[in-house]
Amino acid sequence: MSATLNLRRQGTGIELRRGPFEIALDGRSVGSIEWHQTVELPLEPGRHTLQIQAGRHTSRAQAFDVSDEESVSFRCHGAMLWPRYVASIVLPSLAISLRRDHHPGR
Repeated sequence: MSATLNLRRQGTGIELRRGPFEIALDGRSVGSIEWHQTVELPLEPGRHTLQIQAGRHTSRAQAFDVSDEESVSFRCHGAMLWPRYVASIVLPSLAISLRRDHHPGR
């Protein structure tokens, strides 16, 4: 059996970092996601770590547990405010926001 990871790339406003983002699951690249795209990936039940990357810019790694036949949802987007975008030059982990979406329909 398996579980499902749903990843949506969407935020409010204008995303300042363009282009595809790489999806890293448990330290391995498993695909990419474009602006306004949703990606669905099968997972084995258990503990996983998700991180989004664009070159040297990353999100903070998000650890999560998923059980058999469960679906877990996350939302990501690039920096949308100039101060955060500029700060990401020094701290690359501020460049991309990644949050668990407890209300995937919103």
